[in-house]
Amino acid sequence: MNDQRNRSRLLPRIGATVNHTVLIATSALMLLPFSWMLATSLRLPKDSFNLPPALLPTSFHTANYTAVFRDVPFFSFILNSVAVTAVATILQCIISAAAAYPFARMKFRGRNALFLLMLSGLMIPVQVTVIPLFLMFRQVDLIDTRTALVLPALVFPMGIFILRQHMLTLPTSYEEAARLDGAGHLRIFWNVILPMSRPALVVVAMLSGLATWNDFFRPLIFINSIDKMTIPLGLTVLDGFARTSNIAVVLAGVVISIVPPLVLFILGSRHLVRGMALTGLKG
Repeated sequence: MNDQRNRSRLLPRIGATVNHTVLIATSALMLLPFSWMLATSLRLPKDSFNLPPALLPTSFHTANYTAVFRDVPFFSFILNSVAVTAVATILQCIISAAAAYPFARMKFRGRNALFLLMLSGLMIPVQVTVIPLFLMFRQVDLIDTRTALVLPALVFPMGIFILRQHMLTLPTSYEEAARLDGAGHLRIFWNVILPMSRPALVVVAMLSGLATWNDFFRPLIFINSIDKMTIPLGLTVLDGFARTSNIAVVLAGVVISIVPPLVLFILGSRHLVRGMALTGLKG
């Protein structure tokens, strides 16, 4: 009897130990490229291609980071990325929430068909729409402007889907109480549904913000001036350093570009996990 009790207690511990070991090993494996990138960004140019590659810094050559700002307008790249990402994310969350509300809380003919039509936007690649967008933006003189980067990002089908699924899980009692007080759809949406959808809004903001921050294709097509480039496109300006075997400067720029979204992810990770847990799949 005692042996069976000890065995029943030991097996879960062994399973947990194995799971933790596998997770730690997988996490360490995924961090190897980032470790090499950070270590190489702190090396002398002549040590960038040593074999085998060193995963830990062998020197702290911070001149690579100063070269990023000295040789290219990298600070302008950062400001452009921050401005485009902030504006696009805020407007995207507002539009996604306003579109999700009628799909989740209002009943009208053709609602499900219209929702499926909206979801079909997830299957359309960005490359398919870039030529019509370029022609339209050229007609209204928006090429080589930050507005050309914000406008295509305003409609986010995945954000609408996430918010709609979350709004479906909200109890109707709050909505009915607001109607008894004479509130209409606009007031119910703004004062009742939207505050209760804050966790899902955090998820949408994180997804859309990261997508806009890392977007390379649209800036490549719509932006021509160096002073209006975002960070992903601006990093290509450092390509000359790589051709002269100074990949350390390029990687220094990559490290700098990772810092803002990493900080935001760390600060918002608790809200992100809570939002993912509360975003149901009812429908």
